[in-house]
Amino acid sequence: MAKETGRKLIAQHKKARHDYLILDTYECGLVLTGTEVKSLRQGRASLVDGFAQLDGGEVWLHNVHIPEYTQGTWTNHSARRKRKLLMHRAEIDKLVGKLQESGLTLVPLQLYFKDGRAKVEIALARGKREYDKRQTLREKQDRREAERAISAVRRRQRA
Repeated sequence: MAKETGRKLIAQHKKARHDYLILDTYECGLVLTGTEVKSLRQGRASLVDGFAQLDGGEVWLHNVHIPEYTQGTWTNHSARRKRKLLMHRAEIDKLVGKLQESGLTLVPLQLYFKDGRAKVEIALARGKREYDKRQTLREKQDRREAERAISAVRRRQRA
């Protein structure tokens, strides 16, 4: 069998960038059971309620929903169990210092396979307030309108 290469996206937490101000991102490995990997290969997972937490010098991923494998037997996993994240010690130590600040949290952004291994991208983030969310949305709309206007002018110049 040929070795798997490249990156295959499984799940994405699209609303995270809307709800949080992303300060830093980290790529982590995941400790998974066999049925979890098979379920992920079917492209089934949800990061919506997920968060990461430091506990005893290790990083754990909580509330990420990986549904039970359909052909699994008694060896099947529980869908929302906590899963250990694999990070370098230096990265964990850096996170410990940063998470001491109030208002910072670790949220998963993407779950994917990279060269055949399951990875999760987590972000050090600060929650946005309602007015921050509205301002971000307004800026996004303004940027989109400006791009449309520029492309319309370019189309007229070509014609």
